[in-house]
Amino acid sequence: MNPMQHKECFFPVHQNDHQARRRFVEWAQNEIAVVPDFHKRILFSDEAHFWLNGYVNKQNCRIWSEANPQVYVETPLHPEKLTVWCALWAGGILLKNDEGHNVTVNGDRYRAMITNFFIPEFNNHDVQELGFQQDGATCHTARATIDLLKDTFGDRLISRFGPVNWPPSSCDLTPLNYFLWGYVKSLVYADKPQTLDHLEDKIRRVIADIRPQMLEKVIENWTSRLDYIRASRGSHIPEIIFKM
Repeated sequence: MNPMQHKECFFPVHQNDHQARRRFVEWAQNEIAVVPDFHKRILFSDEAHFWLNGYVNKQNCRIWSEANPQVYVETPLHPEKLTVWCALWAGGILLKNDEGHNVTVNGDRYRAMITNFFIPEFNNHDVQELGFQQDGATCHTARATIDLLKDTFGDRLISRFGPVNWPPSSCDLTPLNYFLWGYVKSLVYADKPQTLDHLEDKIRRVIADIRPQMLEKVIENWTSRLDYIRASRGSHIPEIIFKM
């Protein structure tokens, strides 16, 4: 797999996936009909790898903007990487990188991150009634992980095996995949980071500089994606594109 690809985006798509996507879209649009800013109350989460001497594959990760960023493109020379986890919602972005380099995410590490970082940070923001979304990665969906997240989010947990089922192969519905990772990587690699510390510092700076107005556009784009998927009876959006 290309190091710039994201794990869930390239799984085989089955007919049952379309049905699950239609059910999710119907649920989400019904919620928005009752609570118009419902889509602004979801924390979307995901991990991504940032490889030292990595590159942006423009065929898989496209960002349209008024001024195209200068993208540094290079085949990875070293297997060194950072794994970054983010939760994004209309109010901001929570960022956590792995403890150490070249770390593989498993259930124990994920639950430790949720317990020691995410839940305390979430509580510090003094926001109530937010939902939490995660994809179907195995480390996310172990029974112990689902129970842990349900303790905080209750029936507002959107996940495989959660109270609200997140449909498989739906990276076109996660703002981290259709916006954040591509946007951040296009700017991070423009500076040609030479060390993992430099790479980490640049990631943090780029994410910290994302303005609330941009996040508002990203989240509003989510509702347009719901419309497309409903009209196409669960089909996938042809390209993961966010137009600024």
